[in-house]
Amino acid sequence: MTLEVSEVEQQLIDAAKKARDNAHAPYSKFNVGAALLTGEGDIYAGCNVENASYGGSICAERNAIAQAVAAGEKDFVQLAIVTQSDPPAAPCGLCRQVLVEFCDDLPILLCNLKGDMIRTTLKELQPLPFKKF
Repeated sequence: MTLEVSEVEQQLIDAAKKARDNAHAPYSKFNVGAALLTGEGDIYAGCNVENASYGGSICAERNAIAQAVAAGEKDFVQLAIVTQSDPPAAPCGLCRQVLVEFCDDLPILLCNLKGDMIRTTLKELQPLPFKKF
């Protein structure tokens, strides 16, 4: 399903698509790009980087989060993820849990290369997150 997007959302999707082009996915052949919008209006993008030792692989979402945190950002406003899958793919459980570390909820755009998009939220995807009390 194709939905209307704001100018900022389109910038976020475009950044995720561009990052996806740089993915290193020789094993899964599943390129993923993610872009994270901060409260300051900055966008941090990441792609998946696979490794022959599969546990050493890094998801696009965590790559984007790490880049934002390395730049001093921890206030996240929205996330866009772009894959080639039909329907668009959601983040894995590990990425969802890492997002919960920084925000209770987050609007998420799941997109594919055909232009399909699903609007969801972190709370919808991770309804009972693990949190340190």
